[in-house]
Amino acid sequence: MMQPSRTNRLVLDQASEAPFAELSMILSKSPLFAGIPERQCQLIISEGTRREIKGRESIIRSGEKASHLFLLQTGRVKYFRITKSGQELVLWWLSDGDAFGISSLLTDAPEYLGNAEAITACQILSWPRSSIRQLARAYPRLSENALGIALHYLAVYAKRHAALITQTAAQRLAHTLVDVAHRTGHPRDGHVEVEITNEQLGKLADVGLFTATRLLSAWEKLGVLQKRRGKVCIEAPEKLPLD
Repeated sequence: MMQPSRTNRLVLDQASEAPFAELSMILSKSPLFAGIPERQCQLIISEGTRREIKGRESIIRSGEKASHLFLLQTGRVKYFRITKSGQELVLWWLSDGDAFGISSLLTDAPEYLGNAEAITACQILSWPRSSIRQLARAYPRLSENALGIALHYLAVYAKRHAALITQTAAQRLAHTLVDVAHRTGHPRDGHVEVEITNEQLGKLADVGLFTATRLLSAWEKLGVLQKRRGKVCIEAPEKLPLD
C-alpha cells in the first residue's frame, strides 16, 4: 500500500482539524472519490497539488500529452475544442467536484481531447501522471470511478448528439439551462440563479448566439426567467419547453 511522504503525513495529521470541512466538501461533491474510505481519500488528496487559477486562464490544451489529472474544487471551467474553421465547440461545463484529464491514468497516455479554461477564479487539485497512477494501483476504486466519470461524459455527448436530431433549438436550450441550473445553480429568494452568459449557454446547447438571445428574451417576457449581466435567474422552470 502506498505510504504518505513525511510532508504529507503532517497534512494527514492536521486533516481532522481545520481542513476537515473542506475535505468533507470535496468528498461529498466529487464522483472521483465515491466509495473510497475517508482515510484513503485523505492520502490521495494530500498527494495532490493545490492551485489558484484566474478567470480566463488556460489549464490544459488539446494536443498536449495527458500529464496530469485535475479536480475542480471551486469555480467554473469550460472544456472545449476548436474546429478546423476556428469555431469553439464547448463539450462540457465543469463545476465543483468535476474531474478532468482522466486519460492520464492510462498506461500509454494519449493527448488531451480538448482545452480546459477557467471561466471564473478557481481552486483545483492536480496530480502528476506518475503519482495518480501509483495511487490508482494502491486504491483500484479510484480507477473504477474515473472510468465511470468517462462513461458519464460519453453518455452526455451521445444524448447531446441525439438532441440535435430530435429536439428543436428551444428544447435544447431549455434542457441545457435546466441541467446547468441543477449542477451549478444557487437558490435565491424563490428563484435559481445561474452564472452563465447567452453565448456560453448557446454553445452548450448547440444553438447560435442570435437564437439563444431571442429565446431567452421571449422567456423573460413570459415570466419564465430574468436576465442579468452574466446571469440567468430561473423563476418558473415548469414553463420551459422541455417536451
